[in-house]
Amino acid sequence: MKKIIDISGIGKIYKQGELEVEALKNVSMQVGEREFIAIMGASGSGKSTMMNILGCLDTPTSGSYLLEDTDVSKLRDSKLAEIRNTKIGFVFQSFNLLPKLNAFENVELPMIYCGMPGRKRRQKAMEALEKVGLTNRIKHKPAELSGGQMQRVAIARSLVNDPKIILADEPTGNLDSRSGEEIMGIFQLLNESGATIVMVTHEHDVAMHTNRIVSFRDGEIVTDAPVESPRRASASEKSA
Repeated sequence: MKKIIDISGIGKIYKQGELEVEALKNVSMQVGEREFIAIMGASGSGKSTMMNILGCLDTPTSGSYLLEDTDVSKLRDSKLAEIRNTKIGFVFQSFNLLPKLNAFENVELPMIYCGMPGRKRRQKAMEALEKVGLTNRIKHKPAELSGGQMQRVAIARSLVNDPKIILADEPTGNLDSRSGEEIMGIFQLLNESGATIVMVTHEHDVAMHTNRIVSFRDGEIVTDAPVESPRRASASEKSA
């Protein structure tokens, strides 16, 4: 399996006045193309720091991070922003949708920033909404959608620039169990269609829908093991 992510000896130290906090300690891990991985750990374990580094939202203090053979740990902010826009799709717990825009417009937004022509933009937005089963809600604004529907819009938005990897940070954290199950079904279908997905979650039941679980404690990886029988979820076409 070809590696899309190769992290070696990553360390991260935050300075709080004269105090230094070691958030990550010599962490190494690899992610292959088309893998679906859960990162788990208690609050303060380092999993959020790891996700920020994977998403090029933060840089490590030491070590290297190869994303498709490019060492992004050494890049400047402008280059990191370019990689975030073209190679990484983000899905957040809080959805991060703009309230004044409808579902279609929220999905279309990243492509406007990238200067994509209108016709192609509209086609890709509709294709993405189709993948998450939400073409019947494209004119609805976030306030008119359920939590599960808002997360579907957020997932569709993460797909439009054809990212190499989707990073999902607690994507079911604000959802009821039924909606969360449907969101995990969508992620499984996307993964089976070729998407590489790394997801942070504190819920073991959610992590069991993935193919591999990496657990953090005190800034270090303590376990990294495949899920022998991943739990199947249903990506219902009905409203979540």
